[in-house]
Amino acid sequence: MSQRFKLGVERFLPNPFIFALILTIITLLAGIILTNESLFSMIEHWYGGFWDFLGFSMQMILIIITGYALVQAPIVQKWVQKGASIPKNQKSAIIITMIVAAVSGFISWGLGFILGTLFAIEVAKKVRSADFRILIAAAYTSTISILPISITLTAPILVNTPGHSLEDKMGLIPLTETIFSPTMLFMAFIGFASMLFIYIRMMPKKEDIIPIQLNNETAATLETNQTTIAKPSIADRLDNNKIINYIVVSIGMIWIVSYFYHNGFNLDLNILNFTFIILGLILHGSPKSYVNAITKGMPSASGIALQFPFYAGIMGMMAGSGLVYIIANGVVSISNEFTFPFFSYASSIFISIFVPSAGGQWQLQGPIMVEAAQALGVSLTVPVNTYSIGDLVANLIQPFFVLPALGLSGLSLKDIWGYCLVSLIVLFIIGTIAVTFIPIIF
Repeated sequence: MSQRFKLGVERFLPNPFIFALILTIITLLAGIILTNESLFSMIEHWYGGFWDFLGFSMQMILIIITGYALVQAPIVQKWVQKGASIPKNQKSAIIITMIVAAVSGFISWGLGFILGTLFAIEVAKKVRSADFRILIAAAYTSTISILPISITLTAPILVNTPGHSLEDKMGLIPLTETIFSPTMLFMAFIGFASMLFIYIRMMPKKEDIIPIQLNNETAATLETNQTTIAKPSIADRLDNNKIINYIVVSIGMIWIVSYFYHNGFNLDLNILNFTFIILGLILHGSPKSYVNAITKGMPSASGIALQFPFYAGIMGMMAGSGLVYIIANGVVSISNEFTFPFFSYASSIFISIFVPSAGGQWQLQGPIMVEAAQALGVSLTVPVNTYSIGDLVANLIQPFFVLPALGLSGLSLKDIWGYCLVSLIVLFIIGTIAVTFIPIIF
């Protein structure tokens, strides 16, 4: 089935940037038609939101290049290569890649997307009988499947944080009722097990396998180049000065220890990136080695730098014109106590296509879903959990969060889209069961 989907998307699926442009036009027209906004007003909303993702864009760029640099450190390379040497055939390569990605995703969604991809690349280099495309798709999908119980899942963390925007309406909801609830546990474990099963079933036949292509240029980007200078100048000595390096590392480690002491294992993108940077400096040993690794990782972040502002603009139009409220209110109007979880889940998937930012989407959709749950007498954990699952499933349609994996691997969206579509169908069904029936049973 995945091969049929793949053949289809190779002909019709454009570059992810074109996808962002098409969504921009659709949102613009929808705002004019459905909300009676003028063309200029929609353009104003678009430009007003265009720069809203600058902070988030920088966070995502940093998580890619610092994650890349961290994995390129000699000692980490040894660990990764040792793990990547375990599988001996395509089946075992897929299994171990998915397990590593899932464990990383449980710790942090950002770590799952980056480490999972980088590990898949190393496995592909070791196991030449494994298809590179399915390994990258498997790592990405595996991370998504386990994220319902990730300790960094956005909405559950937000509603468990004192002072969150909806605290006056719903109070604080403990993680035992969201991330570690029966609904989310079912979605994560059944989802991951199902992904393992279908990816093994989707393995390309021997004649269809396309291994990783390591030409001279690619091989260079996967290695940290260190050269020894016979007569180093003062500048060279400073570039490679370990004392300066470790003074800064010591300062950084003081803050990291302080952060985790006061906040526990509460990872967000800022502390994750900061930790990656400090660990990278430690493991590379010198500023120059670390700079070289960062420089080689920069091309993989180009898609994010270009496309994230356009998605921010789409989000600006959705919020400014009221489109998101029309969609959410439409869901509420056709729901009852039993159907509300499914319609909330489905609306989250649909809105995520246009607003692919978990925190931003919850701020828009959350208040309406919470009010609807209260009006229908539904537990306030329902909108949080259904929204979260829908947002995650939507990542198999919306290419926003797959951009880091594509940038690191050098693949195009159409290379993995067939696998993602099959995964989407399976996870959508599991999600429907999870949000509709599991709360009734438990």
